[in-house]
Amino acid sequence: MSAETESLSEQIKQSIALLRRHLDWDVAKTRLAELNHRVEDPELWNDAEAAQKLMRERTTLANQIEGVEQLEVDVHNTLELVELAEMEQDQGMVEDAIATLREFAQQVHKREIESLLSGEADANDCYIEVNAGAGGTEAQDWAEMLLRMYTRWAEQHGYKVTLMESSEGEQAGIKSATMQITGPNAYGWLKTEAGVHRLVRISPFDAAARRQTSFASVWVYPVVDDSIEIEVLDSDLRVDTFRASGAGGQHVNKTDSAIRITHIPTGIVVACQTDRSQHRNRATAMEMLKARMYEAELQRREAAAAQTEAAKTDIGWGHQIRSYVLAPYQLVKDLRTGVEKGNPDAVLDGALDDFMSASLAQRVGATRSEASASAQ
Repeated sequence: MSAETESLSEQIKQSIALLRRHLDWDVAKTRLAELNHRVEDPELWNDAEAAQKLMRERTTLANQIEGVEQLEVDVHNTLELVELAEMEQDQGMVEDAIATLREFAQQVHKREIESLLSGEADANDCYIEVNAGAGGTEAQDWAEMLLRMYTRWAEQHGYKVTLMESSEGEQAGIKSATMQITGPNAYGWLKTEAGVHRLVRISPFDAAARRQTSFASVWVYPVVDDSIEIEVLDSDLRVDTFRASGAGGQHVNKTDSAIRITHIPTGIVVACQTDRSQHRNRATAMEMLKARMYEAELQRREAAAAQTEAAKTDIGWGHQIRSYVLAPYQLVKDLRTGVEKGNPDAVLDGALDDFMSASLAQRVGATRSEASASAQ
C-alpha cells in the first residue's frame, strides 16, 4: 500500500478504537440488548413518558453502535479494494478508494465528537439565558441578536424553542431573556456556548456612525427530570410576582401572573411569564431553579469549572469567548479554539456547528493525548 493509504488506515483504526472506548463498547452492547428486550414488553407504553425516554435512548445507542460497526466493514472492504487495484496497477481505482478513505476519516471524526455527548446531562433539553452587559441600548440590542441566533440554530436542527421570560430594553433589544431548547442532546451541544460574547460594529443608534463594542453573556443549563433529585427548602426562597411584559393578551398584562424566584443561599434568580396562570408559572420557575442548581453542581464536579466561572465573572473586556466583528472588517473568531468565520451574517443566522464541534473536538484531542501518554 502507498504511504497515504497506510496513514489513513492507521488514523481511522485509531479513531475507531477511541470511539469504542468513548462508548464503553461492551457496556453499550449489553445496554442495547437490555433495551431491545424491554421494548418487547407490552406493558411498556402504560407509561408513555417513560416509554418515549427509553425509545430515545435505544435509538441513540443503536445508531452509535451500528454506525461504528458499518464503518469498520466499509473501511475493511475499501482497503481490500486498494490492494486489488494496486496489484492490477489501476491508478484510477486506487485514487477513488483513497478518496473514500478520506471520507471515512471525516465520518469517524464526526462520530468521535458526537460520542463526547455522553455526559450526565448531555442528552437533556436545556435553558439558554442571555444577559446584556454594560452599554445600554447597544448591549441590549446585541443580547437580542444573540437570542435570535440561538433560536435560528435550534430551529435549523429541528429543536423546539420556548421563550420562558424576557425583560425588554428601554429603547431596543432586551436586558435579559431565558428560553428552553427541547431536542436530543440539546444541552450537550449548547453547553460550550456559555460565556461572554463580544460584538464590534458601526452603531445603528449613533448619528455619528461610530464603531461600538458591546458585550452580552450566555448561560446554558440542563433541564432536569424526575430522576434527578434536587432539594430546595421553602425557607431559602424569595418569591416575587410581577406583570408579564410584551404581547400576550389582556389578562397577561393586567395581572401579576409572572413569577421571579430567588434562591437566597446561592443568589440564583429565575423568572417565568409564559403562562397566564401564576401557579403554572411558579411550577415552571421551580423547575428552572432546580435546573440552575443542578448545573452548578455539575460544574463543581468538572475540572474545567474554574475556567468556566472565570469566563462569566464580568461581562466585559478580557472575558469573552467569541468575538463578532462587523466593522471595519467581517470576522467571527472563537478565542478558545481559534475557529474563524468570514461571514458573520451566516453565523448570526445560526451557523454555529463548526464552533460547537471545535469546542467538543478539543476534548477529543485531550483524550487522544491521554491515551498516547498511558500507552507509552
